[in-house]
Amino acid sequence: MDSTQQAEETGPDAKAQRWVTKLAKEITAFVKERGGSADAQISYIGERGVRIVLVGEDGGWGDLVAPSHEVAQKAAQKAGVTVHETLDGDLAARIRTGPYEWERMAGIQVGGPKDR
Repeated sequence: MDSTQQAEETGPDAKAQRWVTKLAKEITAFVKERGGSADAQISYIGERGVRIVLVGEDGGWGDLVAPSHEVAQKAAQKAGVTVHETLDGDLAARIRTGPYEWERMAGIQVGGPKDR
């Protein structure tokens, strides 16, 4: 292996590709658990990167963090999910929250349940 090949396998592009592969695998597992399809929305969250919010066919949701918008976009594409520009309207209406989320939201408010 020459130095060019070695640099390609260990450089920034290789690291980004490993991220894409890892995230795509996690997105695919989410899709399987949530009825066979899902949609995504990608949002910038600061220096940490971007947040991929996933909404499954069954209304279940989850999120992942990626180091960049490009990596998140490629992972979503590789996993076969549709990416939406915003998390509102029909996509937001599909999200189903359970007791855990309601308790956590209430815990943030004054007088709500305390964190455990």
